[in-house]
Order: sequence, then C-alpha cells, then structure tokens
Amino acid sequence: MPGSAKGRIEATMKDPWSSGIGRRKAAVLAGFPLMAGLIGSARADTAPESTYDRIRRTQVLRIAALPGELPYFQKDLVTGQWSGAAISMALDIAKVFDAKLTYLESTYGNSVLDLQSNKVDLAFALNPTPQRAVSIAFSRPMIIHPFGCLAKKGLVPKTWDDLNKPGLTIVFDIGSLHETVARRFCPKANLVGFKTRDECTLALQSGRADAHIQAALLGLSTVGKNPSLGPFYLLSDPTVALPSCIGLQREPDSRFREVIDAWLDMNRGIGQIREWMLQGLAKDGVTKAQIPPGLTF
Repeated sequence: MPGSAKGRIEATMKDPWSSGIGRRKAAVLAGFPLMAGLIGSARADTAPESTYDRIRRTQVLRIAALPGELPYFQKDLVTGQWSGAAISMALDIAKVFDAKLTYLESTYGNSVLDLQSNKVDLAFALNPTPQRAVSIAFSRPMIIHPFGCLAKKGLVPKTWDDLNKPGLTIVFDIGSLHETVARRFCPKANLVGFKTRDECTLALQSGRADAHIQAALLGLSTVGKNPSLGPFYLLSDPTVALPSCIGLQREPDSRFREVIDAWLDMNRGIGQIREWMLQGLAKDGVTKAQIPPGLTF
C-alpha cells in the first residue's frame, strides 16, 4: 500500500530525490560549483603578481646598476648619483609607467640572479646566451655589439685572419665572450688569458701582447681612458656581432616585455639609443673621432 513502510521504501527507490536523503545529496552537489569557485578564487589570489601590475601599483621601476661599467653605468662616489647610457634609458622607461627609478648595485653575472629572485625588473646590456635564456627572458636587441681589438703600434688588423698567425700573442679576459671569439677565429695565434680586462690592457701596454680582443664599446672605453692605446679596430671577414639586450623576469604575463620591446623599437628607430650610447662613451673620454665609421648601434 502507498501509505505503508514498504510503499514509502519503494517510492524512495524509484525517486530518491524526493526523500530527505536525496534532497541532502542534491544540496551538497549544488554546492560543488560554489566550492570550486572559491578554490579557484583562492588560487588566483595567491598567484604571483606580474611585473606589469606591480609597477603600475607601486609606481616603482627597479633596475640592476653596475658601478664603473661605462658607457652604461657610472656612480658619483661623492653624491651617489647614477649616470650613463643605461641610466638614461631606464629613466625614460620609468616615464612610460609614471614610475620612479630605484637601483640595486650588482654585476653582469649577479644581475641575472637578481632577476630570478625578483629583486629587479630590468637588467641592461646582457648578451642573450642560451644558458641565461634558461633562467630569464630577454627583450629585442638594444644594440648589435660588434667585436674587434686594440693592437700594438705598427699592427693594423682589418680581418680576423690578420690576427690568426702563430707569431702573434692575443690576450683576452678568461671566461668572457672575448675568449670565445679569440679561440674561434684566432686558433693559430698564441692565446693568453687573464682574469681581468685591466690585466689584458697592461699586457698590451708593456709589449707582452700584440692584440687585445674586445667588444667595441669596451674597447672604445679603454681607448678613452688610455688614448695612446688607440685606435680600436673593428674586424671583419666575418663580422662578429652579438645582440645586447635587456634582461627581464621570465613570467606568463607578457605585457611588461611587450612595452619594453615597443620602447626599444621606437627609440632605436629614431636614433635616440645611439645618442645615449655616444653620451655614455663621452663620459669615458671617447670622442666621436675615435669611433670607427662602421660602428652602428
């Protein structure tokens, strides 16, 4: 009979949702979308803040600053003020975000670690090597940086073959791209490595070396400080040039990198980056007459 216990059990089996048990199950299931939404919201709330959003929120742009690395960086030891080509660029980028600029003293090697640990937002003048690209992101090229050398008096090299001779001693700083280039294009020469570029310069000055392999901007800075070592020779056949980029944090949100790339394209296109680079070189005593005609930025 419908009113009997047996009837109620049969009715529940046929339509469990009409029972109290069914209604309770339905309420729990109905709550799943809400719970899922709350969990999703919690995950979103704990997601790392992107560089773009943090700069817009705090109005602060953080960069790695490298003391004594002209033409990019120079710090006045008396006033603590920074200048140089990279500082001029960073100040202009900060204007895009209506942000103020803050500095973290670093080195080329440490600036990669500073990006990884979220201490800085930008690191200037980095070559985008595959090893670095595993850890950080890179902008489009800031400049294309060619290689050449300083040479002893009487030696006027124009190509790499002019240096690739057994009777010549070629010096470079150990572990640098200068070493990589020297070993690749001057294997027949007597190759000697030193710990620092200054030691290489001393070897050339003292007559213990015939040529010092350097990237163009570094070589010109050396000439600015020691005019007697000039000129700086760009070498060809082949022309060896590597991009110098701005390092950024690797993150899913690409908006910050897109702004930096757009900024680079515009300022390189109108010649502003070249002007900043020349101003930075001038701080090292480099005149326009000392800049090789074939050197472009």
